[in-house]
Amino acid sequence: MFDTKIAFIVRNDLAAWQRMNVVAFLATGIASAAPDIMGQPYIDANGHRYGNMAGQPMLVFEGDLAGLQKAHRIGLERELTLLPYVFPMFSTGFDEANREVFRAQDPHNLDLVGIVLRGSKKAVDKAIKGLSLHA
Repeated sequence: MFDTKIAFIVRNDLAAWQRMNVVAFLATGIASAAPDIMGQPYIDANGHRYGNMAGQPMLVFEGDLAGLQKAHRIGLERELTLLPYVFPMFSTGFDEANREVFRAQDPHNLDLVGIVLRGSKKAVDKAIKGLSLHA
């Protein structure tokens, strides 16, 4: 049905609120980076108009830091649409500060707590190989 796949990966040692926060922020990022995934607005039986959501399924996986770093590396190699979230971003309060702490990270050893990948099914499957669906 879809030529592409969207996969979120969150670190398995985070508190529940952190996992949800990471996925929420990454979801906004993938919607911005790939606006073609967005469906039409929802309209209820009374004609009330609501916003639109992605029209493509998105899967959420979990893994340890090494698993996220591996998926990140493969995502870069395969030129997937990729958005990262690093641990120091939990301590900031606004977007500019998030970008500053991200920029300060070692690009070869990011302290990833979440990433989202989008691309061909085959390429995304390579990146998430060995990871489990989020429990």
